[in-house]
Amino acid sequence: MPPRINPSARERRLGAELRKLREKAGRTAREAGALIGTDQSKMSNIEAGYRAISEERIRRLAAYYACTDAALIEALCAMAGERRGKRWWDEYRGILSPDFLDVAELEHHATYLRSVQIVSIPGLLQTEDYAEALFRGGIPPLPEEEVRVRTEYRMRRKVFFERPDSPPLQAIIHEAALRMRFGGRQVVRNQLEHLIESSRSPAVDVRVVPFTNERFIEATQPVVYAGGVVPHLDTVHMDSPYGGRFADAETVLENYRAFFDHALRAALDPEESRQLIHHIAREL
Repeated sequence: MPPRINPSARERRLGAELRKLREKAGRTAREAGALIGTDQSKMSNIEAGYRAISEERIRRLAAYYACTDAALIEALCAMAGERRGKRWWDEYRGILSPDFLDVAELEHHATYLRSVQIVSIPGLLQTEDYAEALFRGGIPPLPEEEVRVRTEYRMRRKVFFERPDSPPLQAIIHEAALRMRFGGRQVVRNQLEHLIESSRSPAVDVRVVPFTNERFIEATQPVVYAGGVVPHLDTVHMDSPYGGRFADAETVLENYRAFFDHALRAALDPEESRQLIHHIAREL
């Protein structure tokens, strides 16, 4: 099988976890490659996400690395068994930037999501008109077809809530985001009403950090914390107008867990948050 040209963030993550196990065991890529009948170059490509690896080979490597974390091994084997072309976001491969596809894939495999937004509503909770207004506000302006496809794609991400086992979403939103008038008064009013309705779902926990909060929260960009099937596979996604970034280093994950807990302490409870959102909507 030829190497992948553009491995997804999840494919790269599988390879990175295998590399971490190898390095922890003190083994070289040459030694690991020899065990599974390949060379050092191909082993390096596997660990970079450019080449696939079978479940059987992962189990052999895990035994060679003396890894006793059965839950992690099973999770890695499940990742290896996933195939491209089987999910809805694959329809957009070659149409949208890989960053967009990686976000949908992250959401699909998450066991829970925590989000902090300072100036806009989280993508999963946006209305179509609000999302379109955000995409139209890009610099430089996007072509009409690009705006249409991006908006359509963001709306399709809402299948996250349609799963029978829909993972919980905790959205911590600063009051500033609620008062931004992207798209105009009516678009924002509809968006806030949609946010209130969404917050009543058992799977959605919306918390607002009010302007009256006196505890500083450092958050200059949208951040999502996605829980993995095992904590070792948790992921942080940091978004920006020029592309997203994924992080999974243990220290980074610990720091962001503390960051989200701090943000939650600064936020209103769910009912107080709904009341503030309703009050702002009435002001429009």
